Amino acid sequence: MKLTKEQIQEIKDQQSQQNSTKRVTVPELEKVLYEAIQVLDHGFIRVVDYMGDDSSIVQAARVSYGKGTKKVNTDVGLIKYLMRHWHSTPFEMCEIKYHVKLPIFIARQWIRHRTANVNEYSARYSILDKEFYLPAQEHLASQSQINRQGRGDVIKGEQAKKVLNLLKDDAERTYSNYEEMLNERYDGTTIDENQTGLARELARMNLTLNTYTQWYWKTDLLNLMNFLRLRADSHAQYEIRAYAQVMLDTLKKWVPITYEAFMDYRVGGTEVSAKGKKIIQELIKGNKVDLDSSGLSKREWNELMSAFDLKDKLI
Repeated sequence: MKLTKEQIQEIKDQQSQQNSTKRVTVPELEKVLYEAIQVLDHGFIRVVDYMGDDSSIVQAARVSYGKGTKKVNTDVGLIKYLMRHWHSTPFEMCEIKYHVKLPIFIARQWIRHRTANVNEYSARYSILDKEFYLPAQEHLASQSQINRQGRGDVIKGEQAKKVLNLLKDDAERTYSNYEEMLNERYDGTTIDENQTGLARELARMNLTLNTYTQWYWKTDLLNLMNFLRLRADSHAQYEIRAYAQVMLDTLKKWVPITYEAFMDYRVGGTEVSAKGKKIIQELIKGNKVDLDSSGLSKREWNELMSAFDLKDKLI
């Protein structure tokens, strides 16, 4: 991860602020506020603002004043209840804003979550950084034969080197052409005094999708958890999962009670259909149940057995 001198100074200035407020603050999150946390090779995540904490969720659920004389374990019980029964609006009372630097192809996947306010770096006005995402060799994999969206076996040896060279060469070549079309280099110098540069909004179309972009992404706690439930999952693409893992850590610092309930009921829990519930009940009773009599498809059956770690019953 490379930060410019201006970015480093901006972070120092932000972290040195001494503002007094009557609003709730969270000491653990304050410790990392504005800090650039590295993700992938050149990316980062920064928490730049937030509103509310665990008590804000409880207050919204009760529509009450302050904490009063109730104990913390009362808040724990209520938040667990809200999470367990899929209540949503109390969690919408908290908000958080991230500054994210990420490859364009991950940004296009991320933006599918249409539940946030987003403002992206504009390549119509500014020149994009000369930085590209290049995967580590252990993350180079072939196309999965059973999952059209997933990866298969890791590519190794000379084939891996060839792929990395292709990615690097393509990115560098297209960026060089990008600079030439702009008639301006990344450092701001002019290439040819007698040449007029192409408009930035047109020149950018030539760049590869592993070029880095940046945005501010603000969302409420409910939609953040919905995002993390999908993107921190082991089945999610590695690159977006790397960002989600960092965001999970900021969630833990921000709302620790909610985080524990989220990890228990959303991340660690599982959803079971009516048919699946009956099958599990029969298995608990010691009765024999098979795929043919279950009413489930083979895929549904294997998902149910995997969810309850019944590996001997996988088909």
